[in-house]
Amino acid sequence: MIDPVHVTRLLDATTIEELWDIHTRAMEAYGFDRLLYGCTQFRTANSLGNPDDFIMLSNHDPAYIEGFIDGGLYFKAPMVRWSLANDGACSWSVLEARAQADDLSDAERLVIAFNRKHQVTAGYSISFRSLRPRMKAAIALTARPTMSQAEVDALWQREGDKILALNMIVHRCILSLPYESPRHMLTARQREVLGWVGDGKTVQDIALLMGLTPATVEKHLRLARKALSVETTAQAVLKAAFKNQIFVLDK
Repeated sequence: MIDPVHVTRLLDATTIEELWDIHTRAMEAYGFDRLLYGCTQFRTANSLGNPDDFIMLSNHDPAYIEGFIDGGLYFKAPMVRWSLANDGACSWSVLEARAQADDLSDAERLVIAFNRKHQVTAGYSISFRSLRPRMKAAIALTARPTMSQAEVDALWQREGDKILALNMIVHRCILSLPYESPRHMLTARQREVLGWVGDGKTVQDIALLMGLTPATVEKHLRLARKALSVETTAQAVLKAAFKNQIFVLDK
């Protein structure tokens, strides 16, 4: 049975940082000492979108993230590809089965070799179902280096339902909390003007509501577009809304 007190703590978290700290500690107690969560809202048939737009959370060593994410290995990773085509949980034992069947590409073998170098060898992946065609989210649960895949699979037989449920709760919580990447941080004023635009207000309306000049409102909108790397204000509102950066109460 899932501890209701723990679930309440997850649901009461007011920041992604607080939520992630609670969750990583809980997963470590099960034996998964390194987690990597990723979510894109801008998936297409040939791309996962710009990595700068991903919601990306991890407690892996920075050297691993530098190679796996910044180095682009994630796009070739077999379990990432599995996550894009499936929903639910999957044991990493499928990698050994594919290797024995000589069913891995050269690129996938390079990713597996990189993972072994960083002791990312046993674990489970969870791919979350989405009703939005351009959205996909998944989490990789890496077991501590002393655990074999057989031990992980035995653990999952005993506790898998609870682990899956907790990760699904955390995923839903992440989608409800504000997330700002270092390159896409908005100021309070920028968030406010985008919020008013999202409510259908004109520049003149916003100037009156905020006690600013129309030129100042336009400046905040221009800087918000630049911060979010978009061309139009409508795109800025959409991207900021996806990341819950607007329409939220300041603490």
